[in-house]
Amino acid sequence: MLELIRRNIHMNRWKNQVNTQVTLDDDFIVPDTMSDIAQVILDAGEVQLEPVKTQSERVQVRGKLEFHVLYRKEEGGLQTLGGMIPFDETVNVPGLEEKDYVSVSWQLEDLDVGIINSRKLSIKAIVTLEVKSETLFDTEAAVELGTVQDEGADVPQIERLKRKLDVAAIALRRKDTYRVKEELTLSGSKPAIDRILWTEMRLSGVTTRPLEGRIHLEGSLQVFVVYEGEGEHAVIQWLEESIPFSGEVEMQGAAESMIPAISVRLVHRGIEEKPDYDGEMRELDVDAVMELDIRLYEEQELELLEDLYATNRELELETGSACFDQILMHNTARCKAAEKIHMDEEQRILQICHSTGSVKLDEAEAAEGMLVLDGVLDVKLLYLTDDDRQPVQSVSEVLPFHYEAEVPGITKDSVWYLESGVEQLTAVMVGGDTAEVKAVILLDILVLQPICQPVIQQAELEPLDTRKLQQMPGIVGYLVQAEDSLWKIAKRFHTTVDNIMMTNNLTTEHVQPGDCLILVKEISRNG
Repeated sequence: MLELIRRNIHMNRWKNQVNTQVTLDDDFIVPDTMSDIAQVILDAGEVQLEPVKTQSERVQVRGKLEFHVLYRKEEGGLQTLGGMIPFDETVNVPGLEEKDYVSVSWQLEDLDVGIINSRKLSIKAIVTLEVKSETLFDTEAAVELGTVQDEGADVPQIERLKRKLDVAAIALRRKDTYRVKEELTLSGSKPAIDRILWTEMRLSGVTTRPLEGRIHLEGSLQVFVVYEGEGEHAVIQWLEESIPFSGEVEMQGAAESMIPAISVRLVHRGIEEKPDYDGEMRELDVDAVMELDIRLYEEQELELLEDLYATNRELELETGSACFDQILMHNTARCKAAEKIHMDEEQRILQICHSTGSVKLDEAEAAEGMLVLDGVLDVKLLYLTDDDRQPVQSVSEVLPFHYEAEVPGITKDSVWYLESGVEQLTAVMVGGDTAEVKAVILLDILVLQPICQPVIQQAELEPLDTRKLQQMPGIVGYLVQAEDSLWKIAKRFHTTVDNIMMTNNLTTEHVQPGDCLILVKEISRNG
């Protein structure tokens, strides 16, 4: 038995992805302490998920939809109410095992807030849950021969055929959090805060990269607050700030050379007013917590032992197959989207107060040499009008986008990780009732290609078949066939690649169909 030196490659395999939609429908009674509803101005929803529970080929997903509604009161002015709708969903995931890594993400496809009457709202929502199962495992492949031991007098003369292969090993798979805390102060021209009516917080332009022993991330936190100012004649005010952040998360095992596939999600949004040194409510405490779902890949070069034979022994090989991942592409792309949005023609638009957008990827598919992405940017605009009865209004619109990323070698079997976000979003009036919206969508793309290669699992030495060798001519002329290589020819005619090259004065191992070669049988003697 020949000793094989093997190499283990730590792999991460995406086993399955299951999408399911949860439909939520509930009525919500306005509390007695709140005013009657005349008109819904803004609505927003966030899904909070509990830790998932996995069973045999099933995942139990529990959570709740937290919604908020900004509405105009019948007597005038604005007010905010909120509530939540719980859900409990069992998702079937074929092939799921207890040792697998399970991640669940969500997307709010639709949120519809309707007024049943001035004291009751109808809340309807569609939430898409995306359940992914991955498994970590080691792929083993023979890369060299160990010490050759044989009881015979002759030293085995073993020829080796090797193949170089670049593979992507999973170096690190982990989750962590990053926190941003900031204080915002109202400008002197704005009144102090009497009551906060509405808050929004989103990430913009977030990028990540591995460093030695840590993960670096940077981007900005977009904060928007609508509040009622202090004073006898309270006026609706708003504050919009961009908070840049740049920092690092300690991550043992990370290295700058590694290739990241990192998703960043806001899991906590906190905004609270507080008094300044004079006791006036003119400051805001901003507290944001981001969750990082981290995959780091490391490209390694393998030199696989592809084939073996001996000129003075028979070799019995047991072969199998080993599967690896190769990185086809890792890139951060930017996609532009633009649209004109028409507003209420009965009102004169005074000013756009705020614009926000969220990316929804509808489809991603592999085409010839490219990854084709289609989706929409869901945009909401908040604006002021000249109507004293309805001074604040909003409008929603979807901006479709299409992007084609060049990925040579991509196939239907390729695996891709996509992270999307809004890098820039602007909305300006271009007419009395029309706003032009322009956006830049950030797309972080990593494409992996699974490949399976034949590998040697065992090799056993046997005595030389002398009868077979005697029947083989000592010297022969040979015309190269289409499927031939020097290795195949040398193995078939009991010689070596070096011997063929020397006999035929070849400078390279490359041969073409129709080439004529002189082949001399080689018989190894004692070493």
